[in-house]
Amino acid sequence: MSRILIIDDERSIRNTLREILEYEKYTVDDAADGEIGLQMVREHKYDAILCDIKMPKMDGIEVLVKIFELVDTPVIMISGHGTIDTAVEAIKKGAYDYISKPIDLNRLLVALRNALDRTSLVDEARLLRRRIGASYEMIGLSEPMMQIRSMIAKVAPTDARVLITGENGTGKELVARHLHALSHRCNGPFIEVNCAAIPAELIESNLFGHEKGSFTSAIKQHKGDFEQANGGTLFLDEIGDMSLSAQSKVLRALQENKITRVGGEKEIPVDVRIIAATNKNIREEILHKTFREDLYHRLSVIVIEVPPLRNRLDDLPLLAGQFLADYCIGMGKPPMEFDPQAIEALKEIRWTGNIRELKNVVERLAILCDASINAEDVKRFAI
Repeated sequence: MSRILIIDDERSIRNTLREILEYEKYTVDDAADGEIGLQMVREHKYDAILCDIKMPKMDGIEVLVKIFELVDTPVIMISGHGTIDTAVEAIKKGAYDYISKPIDLNRLLVALRNALDRTSLVDEARLLRRRIGASYEMIGLSEPMMQIRSMIAKVAPTDARVLITGENGTGKELVARHLHALSHRCNGPFIEVNCAAIPAELIESNLFGHEKGSFTSAIKQHKGDFEQANGGTLFLDEIGDMSLSAQSKVLRALQENKITRVGGEKEIPVDVRIIAATNKNIREEILHKTFREDLYHRLSVIVIEVPPLRNRLDDLPLLAGQFLADYCIGMGKPPMEFDPQAIEALKEIRWTGNIRELKNVVERLAILCDASINAEDVKRFAI
């Protein structure tokens, strides 16, 4: 249900508009002057604001400007003493619409519905942009993160193969996506393969494709991930879990820049940059004969180690604050914040799940807590 604020010094106007808007199923607040109205804007989230121009203490144009310093909410200006110049000034200052008194109620309701539609579209677009941007944003100013950024800047423009190591949840995919975004292949595809999630008997078909009839369920030809990533980047996540059989074929593809589909004989040239990631100690896997040493040397031209969260706690306030802002926007909640004691309480957690665990905890706090999250909230809901 949309929430509307009416700012007008005439009680009769406020009461009339409230009655009409509540009949239209809107939630309505009102203020007798601009100062009260601005205070209400600070305390509550409104979907649209109706504001008179001629008011004591502070005129409507001034109120309009100050509203936009606080929020990006559509404002419809109302005046019984208006002129064309006044209307033009209001629109230039950012007003969504201008309506003269006596108010044409049908025109007001149409303008209000259009303003609310605009708010909905803007919020949706902002949310989508934030989700896309936030998903791949690299947050942090700690020394380990600055070193990773520097390494990415040096390595990304080349075609060097990169092996990204680190614990689960540290953000290895994020590093891979930044390497792709800053490379000359940035306009090409970025294909991600989770080697741990694909059954051993299917991984070769997924990576290299298959010909029709090559096995029982192969009812048509299928292009594999290598072909789909042609001209771009192939990200082999959790490569430490890949079967030895698939490893040998990947090694051949890296050596010859050619692949052969399962059930096929034709060699298909591919132009792919390989970025791999693992949470395992590959040297130990080599000793246990579960990972090919020659493949390791092919993949690890450059090795980037992503530190666990416990080794970059200086970044925790930035990370937690950004995640909280994202969740508030996604859930349509007013802005929330962590008080200093809450941040200290978060720093005391072990974070065995790293950034992924922190995101989950912040989402839980955003759902269950009030505007200011304190240390008691962290101890109650996060630990």
